[in-house]
Amino acid sequence: MPKQVDYESRRRRIAEAVCLLVDDHGPEGVTMRDVATRAEVSLGAVQRCFRTKEEMLLFAVEHVGERITERVRARLGGSPAQSAASALGHAATEIALLREEHRAEARVWLAFVAQAAVSEPLAAQLRTSYAALQDLLGRLIAEACESGRAGGDAAPPDPRREARALLALTDGLTSHVLIGHLTAEEAEGALLTHLVRLWERLRAAPPGTSV
Repeated sequence: MPKQVDYESRRRRIAEAVCLLVDDHGPEGVTMRDVATRAEVSLGAVQRCFRTKEEMLLFAVEHVGERITERVRARLGGSPAQSAASALGHAATEIALLREEHRAEARVWLAFVAQAAVSEPLAAQLRTSYAALQDLLGRLIAEACESGRAGGDAAPPDPRREARALLALTDGLTSHVLIGHLTAEEAEGALLTHLVRLWERLRAAPPGTSV
């Protein structure tokens, strides 16, 4: 009886191999043959999962974006009793990829961002990933706004606008740490400063835990 193949599992395995090669050579240096070697599958197996290199790269970008989003959700789900303000701080920290164990992932993400400047399909996939992260931040900001403004009279900040600014900040901090302009600790401090100011606008107390 023919062996059953889990194509989704294989596609994720290939995506991981793509990320390793992107970290070494950039997206333009990735070939389907090299991916097959790194993933320890045949070239034919790669070609059955992805018709073209571009299709393979697009899936890899989606894979990285989903991995970051799932990590954020897992961290939030792991502490259900935390305040809305603390939850937002944890989410922003995960998205910024500041920890040492996420440094390779940060390099891969920014390599895709750089390539997207000359690849509209890649840019479109990145916009989708960024939109998902922005929506997640927007929901957390809305929750923090609702809980922090009990009895307040001032007009609340716009969660969507604040989420857009926070996402842009986290993305910029990722770049600054990678090129050595900021240390991870300095970037965390900049992020905390922004969040504390946001709490003040939301009339919420500053988070009790560090980001």
